[in-house]
Amino acid sequence: MTMPFGYVSPEQLMKDRADYARKGIARGRSAVVLAYDDGILFVAENLSRALHKVSEIYDRIAFAAVGKYNEFENLRIAGVRLADLRGYSYDRRDVTGRGLANAYAQTLGTIFTQESKPYEVEIVVAEVGRTPEEDQIYRLTYDGSVADEQGFAAMGGQADAITQALQERWRADMPLSEALALAVELLGRDPGTNEARNLTTGQLEVAVLERTRPRRKFRRLTGNGLAALLGQPTTGETGPAPAPDEREVSPPTELAGGSQEPPGPAPAPEG
Repeated sequence: MTMPFGYVSPEQLMKDRADYARKGIARGRSAVVLAYDDGILFVAENLSRALHKVSEIYDRIAFAAVGKYNEFENLRIAGVRLADLRGYSYDRRDVTGRGLANAYAQTLGTIFTQESKPYEVEIVVAEVGRTPEEDQIYRLTYDGSVADEQGFAAMGGQADAITQALQERWRADMPLSEALALAVELLGRDPGTNEARNLTTGQLEVAVLERTRPRRKFRRLTGNGLAALLGQPTTGETGPAPAPDEREVSPPTELAGGSQEPPGPAPAPEG
């Protein structure tokens, strides 16, 4: 049987799409997610103060990504909406990192096989538990593959080298300052020459899921607080105060306790 003109086998098509996505991801700066003694740390090399690679998804769940910003931002917003809807419809405890990772895997897998081009992204969904043994870190690739990482995950252009170094040096009982120093050191290695670069607070995006915080576990580390943890000189700037909710989509659960409508005008005095 003769093949039609321009025929490409399914195997070759999938290989071409995978190569395309991997090349796009490799051009970006790396990000590291690793557990420490009191939570989970997220560190990314990011010069922008407005376009985040690390964000909150729900009470104890956060999201980190590398690759094309517009693509992983669409995934982040979809995850926030899914988490809010599930928490509002059922219970906040029903929103889990595993459930979000499965939803992301289905979405990425569908895009990889059915759309004209795959997403050039890698993402991590992490959930902090009551104890270190309950922490969960899921790494998802462009084709929807999911890996249940134990303790740490690296994404982006230097992911292989960073992962190898973490396997040798990471410990589950590391304090925050030591885990942060390790992540920044590995991110600062030049992939071509392996020479160390001194990354400053202005080049980093850092956040944590803290086990000891109340319901909302996510917190960004900026300004003098981050500089002090890194042992770098502090400035007079403390950085902007975090917004009450850093997510772009307001959770419906905030409205569950009653109406949020402003009070009407006071009644006129009698007589």
